[in-house]
Amino acid sequence: MIEIKNLHKSYVMGKNSLHVLKGINFEVAEGELVSIMGSSGSGKSTLLNILGMLDEADEGSYMLDGVPIKNLNERIAAKYRNKFLGFIFQSFNLISYKNALDNVALPLYYQGVKRKERVDIAMSYLEKVGLAQWASHLPSELSGGQKQRVAIARALASNPKVLLADEPTGALDSQTSYEVMDLIQGINDEGRTILIVTHEPDIAQMTKRIVNLKDGVIIDDTRVNQVRALSHV
Repeated sequence: MIEIKNLHKSYVMGKNSLHVLKGINFEVAEGELVSIMGSSGSGKSTLLNILGMLDEADEGSYMLDGVPIKNLNERIAAKYRNKFLGFIFQSFNLISYKNALDNVALPLYYQGVKRKERVDIAMSYLEKVGLAQWASHLPSELSGGQKQRVAIARALASNPKVLLADEPTGALDSQTSYEVMDLIQGINDEGRTILIVTHEPDIAQMTKRIVNLKDGVIIDDTRVNQVRALSHV
């Protein structure tokens, strides 16, 4: 599903250049649940941005579901993001003046899906995350866990090939974090490919594979015995 070879990324900072990714080689098969760990400055956010087509590598290749991701203009990048990817963020990134249903339906609007179909699909995903009764509520009327469930429903609504989650439990308490991870594990059980950036070891243990980054290189890539989130709830 994802194949990265010899990925390099540097940023120019004044007269200096910061080499952030230093020859990353990384593959993810369809249906995997992978966590990416590393301290601040390790390169994990840069890697996630490249995977999400929000940034582009200086060197190396990136294949997503057999499609080369290279030299994309913003229009094509946006089209590919809509087709291939769903995003889950630590800060939820919900639109404050739109209710839960409209937030979930938003990716479908950009895909040109008609209003009635958008609403039907969005409601089905709100039901999936257990929030159908909160469909008309604004983000300000939801708890942190509910906001993240809405964000997960939005990420799923366009039926992406891959979910990219950037610290999805970072703004949540432990109990709510495990409930969200139980939802993510259930989505993965259905065959969805998911990558999670996290700094929390207990969250990483709830995935099936842990990739550790340090100073822009992968220092460890290990398959683990997955801990089910429900065992903590």
